[in-house]
Parts: sequence; structure tokens; C-alpha cells
Amino acid sequence: MPDKEQERLATDLSATVSLLMRHLRVASPEGELTPTQRAVLGRITNEGPTTTAALARAELVRPQSMRITLAALEERGLVARSPHPTDGRQVVFALTEEGHRLVGSVRQAKQNWLAVAIAEQLDEAEQRLLAEANELMKRLMRA
Repeated sequence: MPDKEQERLATDLSATVSLLMRHLRVASPEGELTPTQRAVLGRITNEGPTTTAALARAELVRPQSMRITLAALEERGLVARSPHPTDGRQVVFALTEEGHRLVGSVRQAKQNWLAVAIAEQLDEAEQRLLAEANELMKRLMRA
């Protein structure tokens, strides 16, 4: 059972991670995308081409909502549909060249912003401490 200090640390860490994520979003050229559109692009990037139903399940939204999200991404030329290889009733969505380009530039912008912030705001000892904290956070993710 966590004590008061552990509960406070959990609250503070959660707030800090949320603020860091907001800073990373602002630093990238994806501002015109909704959070769901960003999540879908990320999922397709990491997991490969997929169906509307699979994306809806993964993102915990209704298939109708996912169809709207995919239509917006398709209209912008970020994803393209193709026939499902084994089920003619379904289609599979994959990133287009433009989608890959956007995802790459978003990741690069975020990484650049964070690297500059680390270099400018933290001395060498603090950077080593941050690296240690990063390893601890990775360990928390495996819990």
C-alpha cells in the first residue's frame, strides 16, 4: 500500500509527464491533427496496415468514429486504403508517403526540442541524473 509520499510522487510525476507531452506536441508540426488522428497515425506506423475495426478496438472508440477519423486522414493524403488480402468486405489502411513524411518530421521536431531543452537547461550532472530517472521510468513501465 503506497504511503502519502509515494502518492504525492505519483501525482507529481503524472502531472510532469503530461506537461512534457504537451510541450512535445506544441514543438511538432502536427498541431492541425486531432489527438485521435495522431494516435491512429502512430498506431499504423508502429503496427503496420490495419482495418477500421482493429483501429477502433485499439483506440477504444466506435467503428463509426474511427471511419470519420480515417476519412479525414485519407482526405489529407496521410493514409490510403487497399483491399483486405483475405476478406473482400474489409479494407486495410496504411500510411502514404506523405503520412510517413509527417510522422518522421513530427518525431524529429519533438526529439530536437527535447535535446535542445536538455542541453540548455541541464548541466552535465543533471543530465546524468535525468538518464538515471529515465531508466527508472522504463522499469516502472514493465511493472
